[in-house]
Amino acid sequence: MDIEQLMPHVEALIFASERPITQMEITEMVSQAMEESVEEERITTCIEAVREKYDAEYYPFHLKEAGGGYQFLTKKAFHKTVLQLNGDKHIKKLSAAAMETLSIIAYKQPITKAEIEYIRGVSADYSIQKLLEKELIVIAGRNEDMVGKPLVYTTSKSFMDYLGINSASELPQLKDISSTEIVLPTSGADAHPDGGDAPLMVHADGSLQSAD
Repeated sequence: MDIEQLMPHVEALIFASERPITQMEITEMVSQAMEESVEEERITTCIEAVREKYDAEYYPFHLKEAGGGYQFLTKKAFHKTVLQLNGDKHIKKLSAAAMETLSIIAYKQPITKAEIEYIRGVSADYSIQKLLEKELIVIAGRNEDMVGKPLVYTTSKSFMDYLGINSASELPQLKDISSTEIVLPTSGADAHPDGGDAPLMVHADGSLQSAD
C-alpha cells in the first residue's frame, strides 16, 4: 500500500481518538487493520503529510503533537467560537489562590507544600486539595533529602493535555521564574475558599490568565 492509500487510515485514527495517539499506537493499529507489517518510517511520512494538509488556511483545525501523541486542535482564530459550544471543556474554574499555586507548581516542579507556602507566603492546603481534585496536579513521591520526607507535587498529564504541550519544558518561559521570591498572596483566598472562583483562561500560547 502506497503513502496516498495509507494516509487516510492514519488520519482516521487521529481523528477518532479521544486522546492524543502516539506514533507507535498508529503503527500497530494500521498494521493490524492491513494485516501486514507497516514500517514506522511510512507512518512518519503519513503524519507529516496530514500535518501539511491541515496547515492550509482552508481548514479551521490542524494537527499538533501534544500530550505525548498527535491530535487535531482548533486553530487560534476559532478558539472563541468553539468556546461558545464547549466552554466547560476549555475553562477550569479556579480561585485566584489555586491559580497562583498551580503556576508555582508548573514552573518549580517537583515541589513540596512547604516550598509552595514559602513562595506564596500563606497556607496552600486548600489550593492543593482543589488542584488534586481537578486532576491538574499529582503527588509524584517524596523528597527524600528533606526532613520528614514531604510529598512533592508536579503537574499532571491532564494539565499537559489541557495546554497542548508534552512536558513542562514547553511552558512559556518567565524571565524571573528561576529566582524564588516571596510573593504577595491573594488576600484570604485559602482562608475563605468559597469567596468566588475566577475562570482560568488558557491561551493558545500556553499562558495562564484569570478572566476577571
